[in-house]
Amino acid sequence: MEIHVVQPGESLYRIAQHYGVPLAAVLRQNELRDPNRLTPGECILVPVGGRQYTVRRGDTLASIAGAQGTTVRQLWRDNPFLMGQDRVSPGQTLYLADSGAYPRKIVLGSVRQGADARMLRRVLPQLDYLAVASFGFDRTGRIPGIHAEIPVRLARRYGVRPVFVLTMQDENGRFSGERARQVLRDPAARANLIRSAAQNAAAGEWAGILLDFEYLMPEDRDAFSDFVRALKAQLASERQQLLLALPPKTCRGQTGLLCEAHDFRALGRNADLCVLKNASVTLGAPSALADIGRMNETVRYAASEIPAKKLLCSLPAVGLQWALPWHRGQRARPLAGAQAAEQAVQVGAPIRYDDAAQAPHYNFWRGGTEQEVWFEDARSYRAKCALAAEYRLGGVAVPEAAQWYSQLWGIL
Repeated sequence: MEIHVVQPGESLYRIAQHYGVPLAAVLRQNELRDPNRLTPGECILVPVGGRQYTVRRGDTLASIAGAQGTTVRQLWRDNPFLMGQDRVSPGQTLYLADSGAYPRKIVLGSVRQGADARMLRRVLPQLDYLAVASFGFDRTGRIPGIHAEIPVRLARRYGVRPVFVLTMQDENGRFSGERARQVLRDPAARANLIRSAAQNAAAGEWAGILLDFEYLMPEDRDAFSDFVRALKAQLASERQQLLLALPPKTCRGQTGLLCEAHDFRALGRNADLCVLKNASVTLGAPSALADIGRMNETVRYAASEIPAKKLLCSLPAVGLQWALPWHRGQRARPLAGAQAAEQAVQVGAPIRYDDAAQAPHYNFWRGGTEQEVWFEDARSYRAKCALAAEYRLGGVAVPEAAQWYSQLWGIL
């Protein structure tokens, strides 16, 4: 897949001509809202280097995969317009991609409860794990009934391992660090939470649990590590996996409520996979969502404590928009990744690329107020995939995976 950065005055037709590929292939790959409008600095994915196959009468997706030496799942990955469906029609052109910049390993995608089934069918062929968020527990350690039959059933159909995200959410849906501390310090409640988690995983035909605990007190460090070890033992006895979400820690002695209770070495020893989060910039000054320098520091430290094959680095699928001038305490407005890119075209804002952060951004005016937007595109995703490859990580994780963004999936 070639990444083309739009220059002033260019059109999709000229770009397709330049690379010698059909315009229809470029249109289908990028799914632009208005293909007649481009903005300088915008990324266009050009499907070069692969093969094309024109569907014939009597073909099925399975017969095409067999004849072309690939799999149905790979055809879904290469041709998202199929929406994860088996139907093909004579005359359709299918794209068979070469391997990407990052040798494909594990891809975990997170979605919310109640995610649209149609979008799930589209994204599931791209995934190896589907994490459904999020579920909490009461003060006794009991997890209320987990009902997510549709995503579990669809994940199993596409050969994806479904896991549910267990957080510190209380009965009212609020995230409570105090709730987690109570349960960790109460042996009966802790044992009940371990038992309830394993029972829910088994009853719902989940492949395991993604544990995401934040804002723990430093004095709970050993208790949390012990809890993870006991939970892992219980899940392993049921042939289920334990995945952990870890904060963006850059050294062993790092201070701060997000970091001090997480002993990476002890936690990594008892996890099947670890998802490395990115530092949140929602309440900070305008900046890259996942600065490549900060990511490098996070990955380097994690890989010094945990086997790299267990680590997944996170790829943001959203953008953030700030009103200027920024002031302390101001919260950025979230945008879907595709929405952030489309908005630049709509307002006629040239997209600039920060080489140090490896991130695109642009500015525009609305209602007399300047706006600044930072997001991700194919260039920034390729840089992050290269980082994952450099450290030989197990793969990548995509929060908000149900928000389809062709710039992301075209690179993976």
